[in-house]
Amino acid sequence: QWLSGHPYVSQVEHSCLTIWSSVPFRCDNRHTSLSSLSTSSSLPTRRPFPLSHGTTTLAFVFQGGVIAAADTRASCSGLVACPTAQKILPIHSHLLVTTSGSGADCMLWERILAREIRLYQLRHGRRLSITGSAKLLSHMLHAVTDMDLTRSPVSDRCGPKLFYVCSDGTRLQGELFSVGSGSPYAYGVLDGEVRWSLNEEEAISLAREAVYRATHRDAYSGNCVDLFHITAQGYYGRHNRVVTEKYFRWQLC
Repeated sequence: QWLSGHPYVSQVEHSCLTIWSSVPFRCDNRHTSLSSLSTSSSLPTRRPFPLSHGTTTLAFVFQGGVIAAADTRASCSGLVACPTAQKILPIHSHLLVTTSGSGADCMLWERILAREIRLYQLRHGRRLSITGSAKLLSHMLHAVTDMDLTRSPVSDRCGPKLFYVCSDGTRLQGELFSVGSGSPYAYGVLDGEVRWSLNEEEAISLAREAVYRATHRDAYSGNCVDLFHITAQGYYGRHNRVVTEKYFRWQLC
Protein backbone atom coordinates (compact mmCIF):
# COMPACT_ATOMS: atom_id res chain seq x y z
CA GLN A 1 0.00 0.00 0.00
CA TRP A 2 2.84 2.38 0.75
CA LEU A 3 4.60 1.82 -2.57
CA SER A 4 1.38 2.09 -4.58
CA GLY A 5 0.42 5.40 -2.96
CA HIS A 6 -2.75 4.14 -1.28
CA PRO A 7 -3.66 5.25 2.26
CA TYR A 8 -1.84 3.33 4.98
CA VAL A 9 -4.48 2.62 7.63
CA SER A 10 -3.46 1.77 11.16
CA GLN A 11 -4.99 1.58 14.62
CA VAL A 12 -2.44 2.16 17.33
CA GLU A 13 -2.88 1.97 21.08
CA HIS A 14 -0.16 3.09 23.44
CA SER A 15 -0.79 2.85 27.17
CA CYS A 16 -4.14 4.55 27.78
CA LEU A 17 -4.09 6.55 24.54
CA THR A 18 -5.77 5.13 21.45
CA ILE A 19 -5.18 6.81 18.11
CA TRP A 20 -6.86 5.94 14.83
CA SER A 21 -5.13 7.12 11.72
CA SER A 22 -5.24 6.95 7.95
CA VAL A 23 -1.86 8.14 6.73
CA PRO A 24 -1.14 7.90 2.99
CA PHE A 25 2.49 7.39 1.99
CA ARG A 26 3.46 8.25 -1.57
CA CYS A 27 6.70 7.31 -3.26
CA ASP A 28 8.13 8.94 -6.39
CA ASN A 29 9.76 6.24 -8.50
CA ARG A 30 12.44 8.69 -9.66
CA HIS A 31 13.85 9.10 -6.15
CA THR A 32 14.50 6.77 -3.25
CA SER A 33 15.53 9.27 -0.58
CA LEU A 34 13.47 10.59 2.30
CA SER A 35 12.37 13.56 0.19
CA SER A 36 10.27 11.20 -1.93
CA LEU A 37 7.95 10.51 1.02
CA SER A 38 4.96 12.79 1.40
CA THR A 39 1.91 12.77 3.59
CA SER A 40 -1.55 14.24 3.20
CA SER A 41 -4.49 14.38 5.55
CA SER A 42 -7.54 12.16 5.14
CA LEU A 43 -10.47 11.13 7.26
CA PRO A 44 -9.78 8.53 9.96
CA THR A 45 -10.94 5.01 9.20
CA ARG A 46 -12.26 3.24 12.28
CA ARG A 47 -12.47 -0.48 12.76
CA PRO A 48 -15.83 -1.90 13.86
CA PHE A 49 -14.33 -2.88 17.23
CA PRO A 50 -11.10 -2.03 19.07
CA LEU A 51 -8.18 -4.47 19.12
CA SER A 52 -6.24 -3.87 22.31
CA HIS A 53 -2.57 -4.74 22.38
CA GLY A 54 0.47 -4.05 24.50
CA THR A 55 4.11 -4.82 25.12
CA THR A 56 6.99 -4.46 27.55
CA THR A 57 10.30 -3.03 26.39
CA LEU A 58 13.12 -1.52 28.43
CA ALA A 59 16.67 -0.26 28.11
CA PHE A 60 19.17 1.23 30.55
CA VAL A 61 22.77 2.40 30.64
CA PHE A 62 25.44 1.00 32.97
CA GLN A 63 29.23 0.90 33.09
CA GLY A 64 29.41 -2.01 30.65
CA GLY A 65 27.29 -0.40 27.92
CA VAL A 66 23.56 -0.61 27.31
CA ILE A 67 21.11 -3.42 28.07
CA ALA A 68 17.92 -3.67 25.99
CA ALA A 69 15.22 -6.24 26.74
CA ALA A 70 11.67 -6.96 25.61
CA ASP A 71 9.02 -9.64 25.65
CA THR A 72 8.11 -11.49 22.44
CA ARG A 73 4.31 -11.54 22.55
CA ALA A 74 2.36 -9.74 19.84
CA SER A 75 -1.20 -9.46 21.09
CA CYS A 76 -4.44 -8.61 19.32
CA SER A 77 -7.29 -8.08 21.76
CA GLY A 78 -7.63 -11.39 23.64
CA LEU A 79 -5.53 -13.33 21.13
CA VAL A 80 -1.80 -13.98 21.02
CA ALA A 81 -1.14 -13.04 17.41
CA CYS A 82 2.52 -14.10 17.51
CA PRO A 83 4.49 -15.58 20.43
CA THR A 84 7.90 -14.89 18.84
CA ALA A 85 7.66 -11.26 17.72
CA GLN A 86 10.96 -9.39 17.46
CA LYS A 87 10.66 -6.06 19.30
CA ILE A 88 14.39 -5.28 19.39
CA LEU A 89 15.57 -4.49 15.87
CA PRO A 90 19.20 -3.91 14.79
CA ILE A 91 19.97 -0.93 12.54
CA HIS A 92 23.74 -1.48 12.45
CA SER A 93 26.42 -2.94 14.71
CA HIS A 94 26.15 -0.15 17.30
CA LEU A 95 22.50 0.86 17.01
CA LEU A 96 19.43 -1.05 18.12
CA VAL A 97 15.84 0.13 18.45
CA THR A 98 13.17 -1.24 20.75
CA THR A 99 9.67 -0.75 19.40
CA SER A 100 6.27 -0.25 20.98
CA GLY A 101 3.02 0.38 19.12
CA SER A 102 1.71 -1.02 15.86
CA GLY A 103 4.07 -3.75 14.66
CA ALA A 104 3.56 -2.88 10.99
CA ASP A 105 4.27 0.83 11.55
CA CYS A 106 7.38 0.10 13.61
CA MET A 107 8.81 -2.25 10.98
CA LEU A 108 8.13 0.29 8.22
CA TRP A 109 9.95 3.11 9.99
CA GLU A 110 12.78 0.80 11.04
CA ARG A 111 13.45 0.04 7.36
CA ILE A 112 13.23 3.72 6.41
CA LEU A 113 15.63 4.71 9.22
CA ALA A 114 18.12 1.98 8.28
CA ARG A 115 18.02 3.11 4.65
CA GLU A 116 18.59 6.79 5.48
CA ILE A 117 21.50 6.00 7.82
CA ARG A 118 23.09 3.84 5.12
CA LEU A 119 22.63 6.58 2.51
CA TYR A 120 24.24 9.09 4.89
CA GLN A 121 27.24 6.79 5.32
CA LEU A 122 27.65 6.37 1.56
CA ARG A 123 27.41 10.10 0.92
CA HIS A 124 29.65 11.35 3.73
CA GLY A 125 32.00 8.42 4.28
CA ARG A 126 31.17 8.11 7.96
CA ARG A 127 28.36 6.70 10.04
CA LEU A 128 25.69 8.99 11.46
CA SER A 129 26.00 9.37 15.23
CA ILE A 130 23.37 7.96 17.58
CA THR A 131 22.30 11.48 18.52
CA GLY A 132 21.92 12.32 14.83
CA SER A 133 20.03 9.09 14.20
CA ALA A 134 17.56 9.88 16.99
CA LYS A 135 17.09 13.40 15.64
CA LEU A 136 16.55 12.05 12.11
CA LEU A 137 13.91 9.61 13.33
CA SER A 138 12.22 12.37 15.32
CA HIS A 139 11.99 14.60 12.25
CA MET A 140 10.62 11.77 10.11
CA LEU A 141 7.93 10.84 12.63
CA HIS A 142 6.95 14.44 13.35
CA ALA A 143 5.33 14.72 9.91
CA VAL A 144 3.03 11.79 10.74
CA THR A 145 1.53 12.99 14.00
CA ASP A 146 -1.49 10.66 13.82
CA MET A 147 0.65 7.62 14.57
CA ASP A 148 2.05 6.48 17.89
CA LEU A 149 5.39 4.69 17.89
CA THR A 150 8.05 4.50 20.52
CA ARG A 151 11.66 3.70 19.77
CA SER A 152 14.79 3.71 21.89
CA PRO A 153 18.08 3.93 19.94
CA VAL A 154 21.01 2.84 22.07
CA SER A 155 24.84 3.06 22.20
CA ASP A 156 27.35 5.28 20.40
CA ARG A 157 31.06 5.50 19.61
CA CYS A 158 31.25 8.49 22.00
CA GLY A 159 29.90 6.35 24.82
CA PRO A 160 26.61 4.63 25.53
CA LYS A 161 23.55 6.75 24.81
CA LEU A 162 19.86 6.08 25.19
CA PHE A 163 17.04 8.00 23.53
CA TYR A 164 13.25 7.86 23.68
CA VAL A 165 11.61 8.89 20.40
CA CYS A 166 7.84 9.20 20.04
CA SER A 167 5.79 9.65 16.88
CA ASP A 168 4.82 13.23 17.74
CA GLY A 169 8.48 14.24 17.41
CA THR A 170 9.35 14.02 21.11
CA ARG A 171 13.01 13.08 21.63
CA LEU A 172 14.38 12.54 25.13
CA GLN A 173 17.78 11.37 26.30
CA GLY A 174 18.07 9.45 29.55
CA GLU A 175 19.66 6.61 31.46
CA LEU A 176 16.57 4.40 31.79
CA PHE A 177 13.42 3.96 29.72
CA SER A 178 10.63 1.40 29.73
CA VAL A 179 7.73 1.60 27.29
CA GLY A 180 4.52 -0.34 26.78
CA SER A 181 1.55 -1.60 28.75
CA GLY A 182 3.87 -3.53 31.06
CA SER A 183 6.24 -0.60 31.69
CA PRO A 184 4.75 0.43 35.09
CA TYR A 185 5.57 -3.03 36.46
CA ALA A 186 9.05 -2.99 34.90
CA TYR A 187 9.76 0.45 36.38
CA GLY A 188 8.81 -0.92 39.80
CA VAL A 189 11.75 -3.31 39.56
CA LEU A 190 14.22 -1.08 37.72
CA ASP A 191 13.88 2.18 39.67
CA GLY A 192 15.31 0.74 42.86
CA GLU A 193 18.00 -1.47 41.33
CA VAL A 194 19.52 0.22 38.27
CA ARG A 195 22.85 1.88 38.99
CA TRP A 196 25.99 2.70 37.02
CA SER A 197 28.20 0.26 38.95
CA LEU A 198 26.31 -2.89 37.86
CA ASN A 199 28.46 -5.59 36.30
CA GLU A 200 27.36 -7.42 33.17
CA GLU A 201 25.70 -10.41 34.83
CA GLU A 202 23.87 -8.23 37.36
CA ALA A 203 22.55 -5.97 34.59
CA ILE A 204 21.38 -8.91 32.49
CA SER A 205 19.68 -10.57 35.45
CA LEU A 206 17.97 -7.31 36.43
CA ALA A 207 16.63 -6.71 32.90
CA ARG A 208 15.27 -10.24 32.68
CA GLU A 209 13.60 -9.98 36.06
CA ALA A 210 11.98 -6.64 35.14
CA VAL A 211 10.47 -8.06 31.95
CA TYR A 212 9.41 -11.21 33.79
CA ARG A 213 7.62 -9.24 36.51
CA ALA A 214 5.85 -7.19 33.85
CA THR A 215 4.71 -10.26 31.91
CA HIS A 216 3.43 -11.81 35.14
CA ARG A 217 1.04 -8.87 35.68
CA ASP A 218 0.38 -7.63 32.14
CA ALA A 219 -1.80 -9.92 30.00
CA TYR A 220 -0.56 -8.38 26.74
CA SER A 221 3.10 -9.22 27.46
CA GLY A 222 4.59 -12.67 27.74
CA ASN A 223 6.17 -15.74 26.14
CA CYS A 224 9.96 -15.13 26.03
CA VAL A 225 12.44 -12.46 27.07
CA ASP A 226 14.71 -11.11 24.32
CA LEU A 227 17.85 -9.41 25.61
CA PHE A 228 20.71 -7.58 23.88
CA HIS A 229 23.92 -6.12 25.28
CA ILE A 230 25.53 -3.25 23.35
CA THR A 231 29.20 -2.46 23.94
CA ALA A 232 31.93 -0.49 22.16
CA GLN A 233 32.62 -3.60 20.06
CA GLY A 234 29.00 -3.91 18.92
CA TYR A 235 25.89 -5.71 20.10
CA TYR A 236 25.25 -9.34 20.85
CA GLY A 237 22.12 -11.16 21.91
CA ARG A 238 21.77 -13.31 24.97
CA HIS A 239 19.81 -16.56 24.94
CA ASN A 240 16.13 -15.74 25.37
CA ARG A 241 14.21 -17.54 28.07
CA VAL A 242 10.58 -18.52 28.39
CA VAL A 243 8.97 -16.49 31.18
CA THR A 244 7.41 -19.63 32.70
CA GLU A 245 10.93 -20.97 33.31
CA LYS A 246 11.77 -17.69 35.01
CA TYR A 247 8.60 -17.97 37.08
CA PHE A 248 9.46 -21.40 38.48
CA ARG A 249 13.04 -20.30 39.13
CA TRP A 250 11.91 -17.33 41.23
CA GLN A 251 9.29 -19.43 43.01
CA LEU A 252 11.97 -21.86 44.13
CA CYS A 253 14.07 -18.97 45.40
